[in-house]
Amino acid sequence: MPNLMTRSRMIQANPYNLALYGCGITLRPYQVEPIEAILQSILEKAGRTVVILISRQAGKDELLCHLKLFLLHRFQNRDREIVEFNPTYKPQTIRSILRLETRMQRNVITRGRWKKHSDFMRMIGLAKVTFFSGDGQANVVGATANLLLIVNEAQDISPSKYDRDIAPMAASTNATRVIVGTAWTKNTLLARELRAAQYAEKGDGIRRVFIYNAEEVRKHNPEYGTFVDGETQRLGRDHPFIKSQYFCEEIDNEIGMFNERRRAFMQGDQPGHESPIEGTTYAFLIDMAGQDMNKMAANEEAALDNPGRDSVALTIASIDLSTLETLQAPTYRFVNRQQWKGENHLVIFGKLKNLIETWKPQHIVLDATGVGEGIWALLDKAFPGRVVAVKFSQQVKSEMGWRYLAIIETGRARDCCLTDKVRAQYDACQAEIMPGPGKNLRWRVPEGARGADGELVHDDALLADALVAELDRMDWSVSTEAKTVRAEDPLVGMDGNY
Repeated sequence: MPNLMTRSRMIQANPYNLALYGCGITLRPYQVEPIEAILQSILEKAGRTVVILISRQAGKDELLCHLKLFLLHRFQNRDREIVEFNPTYKPQTIRSILRLETRMQRNVITRGRWKKHSDFMRMIGLAKVTFFSGDGQANVVGATANLLLIVNEAQDISPSKYDRDIAPMAASTNATRVIVGTAWTKNTLLARELRAAQYAEKGDGIRRVFIYNAEEVRKHNPEYGTFVDGETQRLGRDHPFIKSQYFCEEIDNEIGMFNERRRAFMQGDQPGHESPIEGTTYAFLIDMAGQDMNKMAANEEAALDNPGRDSVALTIASIDLSTLETLQAPTYRFVNRQQWKGENHLVIFGKLKNLIETWKPQHIVLDATGVGEGIWALLDKAFPGRVVAVKFSQQVKSEMGWRYLAIIETGRARDCCLTDKVRAQYDACQAEIMPGPGKNLRWRVPEGARGADGELVHDDALLADALVAELDRMDWSVSTEAKTVRAEDPLVGMDGNY
């Protein structure tokens, strides 16, 4: 019996043991370190703010889950409350609740002893954890974080929401606060609290900031490192997602979309050509525009960003499949551009039809927003199965922008027919990363932008080029000649009757 009691005390001594011997889950060192700092602040009633930056899918939620489980068990005989915020109710808050339920039921110490008090509250004895959504419209009154306040995915919760509704929940006991997330832009709540915690560290020497990027995680999880290597190869080391999500590096929320480094990656490595080259695979990328498009748009999302655009732009891209083996994706070269301004769309259809019959593109990617629907219908009828229609909305354009940056960052977009006019469009393009979990990228040439020659800069050629991102969504493969391998007859040379 004493041995059983000793073993029980050992299991319950700390979150690491409770996870290992209770659930069979081994917490990694980068999960244990911040938990120890949080518990120290709680036990000392120090009211510190602990900030944890950890690369995507490296075990952040598992860390928080076992921290909550341990505290619920430790304080089960006292009226103590943990309050946790996630950016959204569905799916983030729901997933956090289900994860905790699963771990409590799996753990031999807490199995059958926890209970559900409401849709958003779980309890062991008198101790409870209350889950809220940090969405700007969510009603979060009525809870008191007298034990611990957790703000998960803090980069996606607005600082004003935190200051107004969330932080005051810790006031009654000056409870410890935990700000957790993955790096994003410099104006997020996570970035702000990180800087404040670093300043506090310098004051008293007590560690409050814990940053674990992909290089630290791979020391304890080699498979994770292999995955990150693949994503880095696919998107490029300087892609905003790679920098922030895996290497914990903040990015600017307002940027020039195509800086000099990205433009250098796009430098042409072959001459453009006025006519197709035999044996080359091509795609047509067509941006449809007209001043009447904005008048026809039913809402802001449907309207294009630059109402001054009134031309139809065509970019002809060659598709090089030789990089499939190394980059698992093709390389695209812009080899020819055409533009028609102020012409009737039936006339433009006729010109496109002639060009398509000459170049024989495998795919025709078309902006089918607004007035583009007419050309789309005509081309789809004339060339069935080859037309890919894109209807712009804020979300669609954001996703296209991120994919186009990934193509550029990996050196797979080569501009072999660059002109001063096209260069001006790329130089003028601005991007803004919108706050919130959607990671929306708003990018455009600002209305009224002018080039070095004083002429208005539009974005027709740029948007046509960016449609190459739709090609990158396709399943590309290299066809090989089928061969028959003749196997030896296994009965030849065997003794006996068959």
